[in-house]
Amino acid sequence: MQYEECGRLIRGLGGLYEIKLDNGCTPLSGRTVASRAKGNFRHAGLSPLVGDRVRVLYDDVAVSRYTGERTQTDDGGGVVIADILPRTCALIRPPMANLGVLFITFAAAKPDPVTETIDKLIAIAEHNGIEPIPVICKRDIAPERAAELKAIYENAGFTAFSISSLEDQGIAELREWINCNLGDRIAAFSGASGVGKSTLLNALYPELGLATGEISQKISRGKHTTRRVELYPVGEGYVADTPGFSMLDFVRFDFFKKEDLPFVMREFAPYIGACRYTKCTHTKEEGCAILAAVQAGRISVSRHRGFLAMFEELKHKNDWSKK
Repeated sequence: MQYEECGRLIRGLGGLYEIKLDNGCTPLSGRTVASRAKGNFRHAGLSPLVGDRVRVLYDDVAVSRYTGERTQTDDGGGVVIADILPRTCALIRPPMANLGVLFITFAAAKPDPVTETIDKLIAIAEHNGIEPIPVICKRDIAPERAAELKAIYENAGFTAFSISSLEDQGIAELREWINCNLGDRIAAFSGASGVGKSTLLNALYPELGLATGEISQKISRGKHTTRRVELYPVGEGYVADTPGFSMLDFVRFDFFKKEDLPFVMREFAPYIGACRYTKCTHTKEEGCAILAAVQAGRISVSRHRGFLAMFEELKHKNDWSKK
């Protein structure tokens, strides 16, 4: 007999996937099973990604393996991914789908944060409907700088956290936010290697026992300690441990146009439409309401500097570069 069940792809390596099945009414409902994908995905140029919602098919042979009547194998025998359900987003790096919350982790010092990169990552997340949460790590090393960065992003309208995993500062508050606000979404922790992502995840969830690496003294960057994307259940949702990355690569690399940029800077919202000129770029024009807000301290200089950096990059982006 053949059975059908939906589930979440939580781990993948070498063409073998682990699927956490929904709590349905089939014999393997609620279990985590090994699976292979149908060959037609490869022919269509489509690969299952961690985070995907999938539909799987399996037979009585698979049931007997998972109920102990036959020896269980690691080749996904009897279980196959038949369909990948519609995605809300898909990323190339890290390879995952349906991300709902992005914890943008960066150190207050060692390595020093590059705020332009942080702001670009926030803008990409905002444009793709992913909730960005800035998390400033290593506040024990530079407490004043950590407090300054936290204030910048809170004043811009974001929920932000300042933490020290080693001294257990701010961890309880971040854990409470996840428990109360994650829901059934998938969350990932982004940031360059060495900022403390795996250390933070271990502090939040010690039962994960994730590997951590040391900072290279020569280049002030960390070694990659996570080799693949893996989802860990947290309440009704999941938290992903991912290889170190400081930028998101979406399947469609066309993030947005320069005309869209002001709309992913949430603190610009009260001032859009109030400039003297209709086609104001908010970079240097007289009578610009946003520049006036920067001068008055209502928009941070740091955030506007990030806007200018993205504007310059998008200004030189040709249509052919999107393909």
